[in-house]
Amino acid sequence: MIRRILARIAAFALTSLALSPAFAALDIGDPVPKFTATAALGGKTFRYSLADALAKGPVVLYFFPAAGTTDCNIEAHAFAEAISQFEAVGATVIGVSADDVDTLKDFSVKQCQSKFPVASDQSKAVIQGFDAVMQTRPDFANRLSYVIAPNGTVAYYYQNLNPDKHVERMLNAVKALPKATASR
Repeated sequence: MIRRILARIAAFALTSLALSPAFAALDIGDPVPKFTATAALGGKTFRYSLADALAKGPVVLYFFPAAGTTDCNIEAHAFAEAISQFEAVGATVIGVSADDVDTLKDFSVKQCQSKFPVASDQSKAVIQGFDAVMQTRPDFANRLSYVIAPNGTVAYYYQNLNPDKHVERMLNAVKALPKATASR
């Protein structure tokens, strides 16, 4: 009788773990993988370096599934509208997806309003390094945002397919960074 109860508890626990949502592999305080990638800003391509961006202050790195889709357009537009608020606290913003750079060149003008860069990660090396692979559709990045402190560690992260809260949460997290951490 006791064995059956324990077996049921164990089975329930395993089922609960299997059904629980995935969390970012990079937790607060974890070092992030440094990367360089081809990015687009204002329709022009350049080589983006996370290390170079962190030398200037905190970085908001957000992953999105696919340029040109409704929710990704909403999110990019929201980041573009808030870019002056991020700049006011010394932060830069970069979006990353598995889209090709030609798609992102157009997206950087239309949806990002030429206000922040978006990087192409067709190999998904960056997406995998930040545990941002969409579990149900592994060819796409999940909607996952990080605030990275200038020392290269995760200060905050938020994962939700709904784009509505990413900008607000990232901005609040950057504002909450200790002043010595927020700007260099």
